[in-house]
Order: sequence, then C-alpha cells, then structure tokens
Amino acid sequence: MKTLIKTLTWLTAFSIAMGYLETSVVVYLRKLYYPEGFNFPLVPVPDDIAITEFFREAATIIMLIAAGVLSGKNPLQRFAFFLYSFAIWDIFYYVFLKVLLDWPASLFTWDILFLIPFPWVGPVIAPCMLSLSMIAFTSVVVRLESLGYTVKLSFIEWLLLIAGSITAIISFMWDYLVFVSASNDTKVWTPAGNNRMFDEVRTYVPEHFNWWLFSIGQVLILLSIIFIFKRYKTQKKQHGQQTY
Repeated sequence: MKTLIKTLTWLTAFSIAMGYLETSVVVYLRKLYYPEGFNFPLVPVPDDIAITEFFREAATIIMLIAAGVLSGKNPLQRFAFFLYSFAIWDIFYYVFLKVLLDWPASLFTWDILFLIPFPWVGPVIAPCMLSLSMIAFTSVVVRLESLGYTVKLSFIEWLLLIAGSITAIISFMWDYLVFVSASNDTKVWTPAGNNRMFDEVRTYVPEHFNWWLFSIGQVLILLSIIFIFKRYKTQKKQHGQQTY
C-alpha cells in the first residue's frame, strides 16, 4: 500500500506540473491571438503554428501514457495510472487558467478541448466530470489491489468502459461535425488538401453541446466502475472475508 501511495503522490505531482505547462502554452497563445480575451470563432493561425499545436497535443498524450506505463506494474494498472494522470492534468489545467487568466467565467463556458482528429468543444464542466470518472476508476483499481486482489476486468466491464469513453468523445465532436456537415462550402483540412489547416474554424461558433450523448457515455463508464467494485466485493463475501 505504501508503494502505491508513493507512486500516486509522484504521479499527481507530475500531472499537476504538466497541467501548469499546458496552461502556460495556452497563456502565450491567447496573448498572441486573443489579446481581448478568448472567444469563438477561433482565430485562424498560420499552418506552421497549427501543425506545431497539433503535434504538441499528440506529444502530451504520449507523455501521459508513458507516465502510466512507467508507474504501473501490470497492464490494467498502467491503463488506470494513465487515466489518472490525464484526469489530474486536465483538472489542474483549468485551475491554473483560472488563477492566471481568470478564465473560464463559469463551468459552462465553452472551450476548445482538443484537435485530434477533429476539434473537440464543450463546456468546461464536461471534461472535468469525465476526469472525475477517470479518478474514480483508478481509485477502485488501486483500492482493490491494495487489498491483495489481482484486478481483471470482465468482457462486459471492458465493453461498458470502452463504449462509454467513445460515446463521451463523440459528444465533444458532435457540434463541430454537425457544423461541418451543414456547411456546403466548408472544406475540412486533410494532409493532401490545399486548404489551410483548420481554416473552417474561422466561422465556427459552438451552439449546442450534446448532453444526452455525454450523459450516456458517463453512465456507461460509471456502470463499469460499479460492476468492478461489486464483483470483487461479492468475491470477498464468498470467501468469508470481512467487507469494507
């Protein structure tokens, strides 16, 4: 248990530091491109800056995956630690944005969340809720392993977790994809295309976040977590051990 606590402590410190690093980059970008304050539609940036930002985000995910792989002792633990790192990083990214820029104005302020493979947008509260689910998943795995279990997810638990994650991700891209599909003269950037990278965002203003789709994703993820916890709790009772 002490080893797990030590690992989580350093993983938390690393993720918070990464959150500050992410925030600092966004502070610079907003000073350059949004001197009057960030808002939609997004300001088109030169292709070299857009490509740099695209791969910076990819590098961030690789770093978080690496942190999870280096910290975990088995595949599930590595996956859980990656999710934990991602969640802490994401939450503190917004904490530091509030401290440094006094933004967002509220938890329902729209933000551009990600660019891969399409722009993700949504109110700030949505990624924070998803991050809390990631922390809950990691907490259950760590708790069970601290009690001596070798935690393995069943097929249905994996199915719920993956389906919920994909559904939540689609909810972030939904409004943007609806906008693109409704704009006959809008061409989405591709590596082989001639249009500028993400040029279509210059006219895109988010309108409706798909809360139904997001909620379904959240429920599926939480069901997976509940099933894992209940299954091992039932095993403990069947072996005549004291419940916790």
